[in-house]
Amino acid sequence: MGRAFALSGHGLKELPKVYFERLLESSPDIVVAVDREGTIIFYNDGAQASLGYSAEEILGRPVLRIYPSEEAAREVMAALRSEDYGGRGRIKNFETEFVAKSGERVPVAISGSIIYDEKGRERGSIGFAKDISALRHHEQMETLGELAIGLAHEINNPLESLVNQVEMLERYLRSHASAQDYRLEHERIEAMRRELRRIQGIVERVGEMAADGTYGRVEYLPGRMMTDLGIEELPPQPAARRPRAHLDGRTILVVDDDPNVCASMADIIGNEGGRVVTTGSGIDALRYLQDHRVDLVVSDVVMPDMDGYELFQEIRSKRPDIPIVLMTAYYYDKDHVIKRSKAAGLEDVIYKKPINPDRLLELVEARLG
Repeated sequence: MGRAFALSGHGLKELPKVYFERLLESSPDIVVAVDREGTIIFYNDGAQASLGYSAEEILGRPVLRIYPSEEAAREVMAALRSEDYGGRGRIKNFETEFVAKSGERVPVAISGSIIYDEKGRERGSIGFAKDISALRHHEQMETLGELAIGLAHEINNPLESLVNQVEMLERYLRSHASAQDYRLEHERIEAMRRELRRIQGIVERVGEMAADGTYGRVEYLPGRMMTDLGIEELPPQPAARRPRAHLDGRTILVVDDDPNVCASMADIIGNEGGRVVTTGSGIDALRYLQDHRVDLVVSDVVMPDMDGYELFQEIRSKRPDIPIVLMTAYYYDKDHVIKRSKAAGLEDVIYKKPINPDRLLELVEARLG
């Protein structure tokens, strides 16, 4: 029986060759060895499970049978002979594809080496390939999730503007229309509101599902409640005129890279007597604050160049007297902007778009004292 040298200094002297053969055979990974002509001479249980070929079907066959093309096989051999993948004669986690008996392509990461004889001549090669299908699937789902969340964000902002316009229309009718005219128009307004909320519900669900990959609820901060200005699905209620907000003479700086959101916020706050200044980025907001006085800053969380957390930090260090509100249309906080802002001292002023005008004005009034 052949012998294989064992590591010294660990109580092991020599182990039978069959020990290593059985170890390779039982490995869950794909283990394939070929001779110098590229003929398969070893094919383990893990390979059979992943590729579907039995040992009888594959041993003695060209290794090209498990590759999608000759070019793919040559790329692996070229990598083995290159210095770029773990050292000459070796590769580590080289990604390629095998083809299963069913025709399905199996993404794998190969680690292996060329086998040499006593005179340094190539005898063949052996490769240990890990099936990375699950990893690829996870990466694809993660990418799709990012796309879905971005799409939800892009759809949600225009919807928010539409909802706010409907709310403002109803507020106008409450104040200016006769009771008979208001009753006639109220039903049409409610129909528009219900349809917009239905669409918003779909968009929000897409964002939530993409964020956590399940049908569960996403929590920004476990065990912590957050202010939420999202419009809730409620049965029609008798119209009640909200007392006018006391915003006369107050200046609110709105920071959002979506001009529709800025315009909508300006309409809501401006109709209550507040003066609204809008900027499209955190950098522009800081420039404005250098030379102007404002009473409150309302900023989006996700923006190019500078996110809401960075803007919050800058304003807090340079103008600590200015209260700040952060708002977001995203359904998860991948950069931990909200969590970091709360940890840095931001109070309960974080809310999620779309915006309910009445609740927005209540929050603005509360923050302005």
